[in-house]
Amino acid sequence: MTQRRLLVVGAHSADFVWRAAGVIARHTSAGGEARVIALSYGERGESGELWKEPGQTVENVKRIRHGEAEAAAEAVGASFTGLDLGDYPLRAGGEEIDRLADIMRDYAPHVVITHPDKDPFNPDHPVAHYVTQQARLMTAGAVVEAGFKTVPPSEFLVFEPHQPELCGFVPSVFVDITPVMDSKVKAMECMAAQNYLREYYAQRAEHRGNHARKVTGDKSIRQAEAFQRIIPNVVSGL
Repeated sequence: MTQRRLLVVGAHSADFVWRAAGVIARHTSAGGEARVIALSYGERGESGELWKEPGQTVENVKRIRHGEAEAAAEAVGASFTGLDLGDYPLRAGGEEIDRLADIMRDYAPHVVITHPDKDPFNPDHPVAHYVTQQARLMTAGAVVEAGFKTVPPSEFLVFEPHQPELCGFVPSVFVDITPVMDSKVKAMECMAAQNYLREYYAQRAEHRGNHARKVTGDKSIRQAEAFQRIIPNVVSGL
């Protein structure tokens, strides 16, 4: 049986922790492979605790954020790569899309997860969505023979943003993360630069767990993460 490969692309190095660490941990604990790509480290706009240190520098913040993200990824069984494209604003176009597409072709993920295409509070998240969407399309081409290397099209989902209602996010998938919640908590604890988000996302997991219980009637579900499918999934029956 083919080992399923999961790719999570975030605008900043901590984005995967808050929004998808649980699904990554479930994926890897079931024998799957997971890779996290951060387009930037969030060194300018999302590292407030680090900038309280006297004499702090951008390069030192990047170094710390890279270490935090590596440790968090390890906590949920994933690898981490930082592309260091800069943040606030994240500027990415053709070259960056090609770079991510090359990674996708080599990795050939079965599932790709990134940000929704709207976020009125964060200038970088929609850019990450666009880059990921375009790179994913370039890896599959038009699903016909092409003059460049292609891989089979992946499933494509977006994870829950901080303000879902204002980002047009409507969940269509809940993943039960109850068995791996400890791993998600461990990953969140690695992100000292944004420790103020830990309580919020622990509570969000509880809220989504409540919703998942309502959907399934399964009272054993305590925590969940929410996702929205962008591309329909294909099944052999209902």
